[in-house]
Amino acid sequence: MIIVTGGAGFIGSNLVKGLNRIGEKDIIVVDDLSDGHKVINLADCEIADYVDLEDFLTVIQSEQDAYGSIDAVFHQGACTDTTEWDGRHMMRLNFEYSKILSQYCVVHQIPFIYASSASVYGSGREFRVSPECEHPINLYAYSKLLFDQYVRRQLVTASSQIVGLRYFNVYGPHEQHKRGMSSVIYHFNQQLLSGDDVRLFEGSDGYADGEQVRDFIYVDDVVDVNLWFLKNGAHSGIYNLGTGESTTFNAVADAVVAWHGRGGIKYIPFPEGLVGSYQSYTCADINGLRKLGYSNQFVNIEEGVRRYLDAHASGSRHAIV
Repeated sequence: MIIVTGGAGFIGSNLVKGLNRIGEKDIIVVDDLSDGHKVINLADCEIADYVDLEDFLTVIQSEQDAYGSIDAVFHQGACTDTTEWDGRHMMRLNFEYSKILSQYCVVHQIPFIYASSASVYGSGREFRVSPECEHPINLYAYSKLLFDQYVRRQLVTASSQIVGLRYFNVYGPHEQHKRGMSSVIYHFNQQLLSGDDVRLFEGSDGYADGEQVRDFIYVDDVVDVNLWFLKNGAHSGIYNLGTGESTTFNAVADAVVAWHGRGGIKYIPFPEGLVGSYQSYTCADINGLRKLGYSNQFVNIEEGVRRYLDAHASGSRHAIV
């Protein structure tokens, strides 16, 4: 049995599909389906059961043996809204829930692989998994860093696998329900479907219009790394999960425009609400991952955009909605 929290979400549902591809079907999806639109993400997945996130927490806290033998927990569930400032809500979901689940896994010797975030680096220029590089600039980032710090203490004594993966800018199929938190690729495509321009922010933090840069990683690569750790259970720790390369927003927009064969770029004022809490530059240091032996090459932005938009055009169930 494999547990995937946040399994109806963007990365979680792609992970469930990846598990299906390697023959795993005895999967329990844990999620909050208050937004029922997310069920579309599971329409072409095979799972054994669905459990509400609060019900799941109640069961593991009661020490009931309701799920039998658990082979691994992929903890992908979280509040990912970087504009959310309700501290009680964010810390309950991203910190307290994660603590309880990780404690359960350590006690029961269950491999625990969870989603951290590159947001913990804030506006810094160095993206190493090291405390001196970690400077969160919003509540979401702080909640992720606080749990990483908790895990660092767990790693000292834990005898079972614990892996934290700091996701950089993930994009790909099944992210439509995230709305404002969806990737820029999703938004650029939607803008061209309804108009003639993609809209980018004007310059900020010393960057020219649209020249802010991010490390964009295709969701299939994220799934591949998660499954690699499942197969390599001797490895624990916290690792960056990006491509190790940065791409400007202008270049991403150009790739989307090129796929459509039409359109242009329009620059809009930088939102006041994001001043001081926006990452204008990210680039993952993936030396830690490579030193473990993960050698697969990551999809570049041109190929990733093509795969993503081809899925939409083909009308597959992975399509952007």
